Amino acid sequence: MRIFHLLREVTVEYGLRQGEFAARNGMHPTDVRALICLLDAERAGTDATAGWLGERLGLNSAGTTAVVDRLERLGHVARVRDTRDRRRVLLTVEDRAKELGRAHFGPLVEGAVTLLGGFEEGEKEAVRRFLTGVRDLMSDGDAS
Repeated sequence: MRIFHLLREVTVEYGLRQGEFAARNGMHPTDVRALICLLDAERAGTDATAGWLGERLGLNSAGTTAVVDRLERLGHVARVRDTRDRRRVLLTVEDRAKELGRAHFGPLVEGAVTLLGGFEEGEKEAVRRFLTGVRDLMSDGDAS
C-alpha cells in the first residue's frame, strides 16, 4: 500500500502544480488537462479533434467547445483543417503554450529525467509496467 500512497501523493502534488500553472496563465484546470491531452496526441502522432478531446476529458460537446474556445482565445490552441479530409478540424497546440509549459514544468521534467538516469534498465521497466498498469486500470474503469 505504501507504493500506492506514494503514487497518490505524487498525483496530488502534480495536480497542485497544474493548478498553479492554470492560475498563473488565466486558465481553468480543465484547460491544462486539455493541453496535456493534445500534447500527448501530438507526441503519439494522433489526430486530435474536438470529439476526441471531449472523450479524453469526459466532457460533452458544449463543454469541449468552451474549453477549446478559451484555449484558442488565449493563443494556446489552433483549429486547423485536416489536409487529408477538409471536413475535419484538428486541434494543435501553439508554440506559445509549449513555451509556457516548459518554463513552468521544465525543472520538474528535467529533475525526473535525472532521477531516472540513476535507475538500472530493469528498474525503469518495473516503473513503466507499474505506471502503465495503473493508468490502464483507471482508463478501463476497473479502479472505480
